[in-house]
Amino acid sequence: MNKVLKVIKNRRSVRSYRQEQISQESIDLIIEAGIYAPTAHNEQPWHFTIIQNQELLRHINQKTREEMAKSEVAWIKNWGSNPDFYVTYNAPTLIIVSGRKDAMAWSVDCAAAIENMLLAAESLDIGSVWLGLLRFFFSQEAELSKLQIPDGYQAFYGVALGYKADEDKRPAPKRNLDVVNYIR
Repeated sequence: MNKVLKVIKNRRSVRSYRQEQISQESIDLIIEAGIYAPTAHNEQPWHFTIIQNQELLRHINQKTREEMAKSEVAWIKNWGSNPDFYVTYNAPTLIIVSGRKDAMAWSVDCAAAIENMLLAAESLDIGSVWLGLLRFFFSQEAELSKLQIPDGYQAFYGVALGYKADEDKRPAPKRNLDVVNYIR
């Protein structure tokens, strides 16, 4: 099988990490993969904030949980109320992807960058997970300054990165293949 297709099919969302920090070389390669994502009008409207400070990561997890616990959605409220839940899954590295708000399609462009980073991480045998629940942290205006996001950018999503604690050999969940039609 083609190496790229194999990486795509093998990638899983990893939620258990060793506490060993990933190498700077690996981070550089993962960020470079994000930078090479396609963008509307070649605007490249992203900014990447790499957080490895464990105190700040604990703070982000705590503030995210506090905000989640206020949710009216039961499962979100339950996770937010659980002191053992860490939105970053205790990964040693967190990348916040932000988009330039005046760009044509910054959210789509940033999503493409995130997917490139997830695939690059898998190709380096580094675990990753796309973190949508960080929106509960991003919604706290007083907390955003801790992320040092440049003016004119909006925090979009996060990516947790680290060496996998367990080698996950689960097959991919069954895919619905009946989603294609041809017009020829």
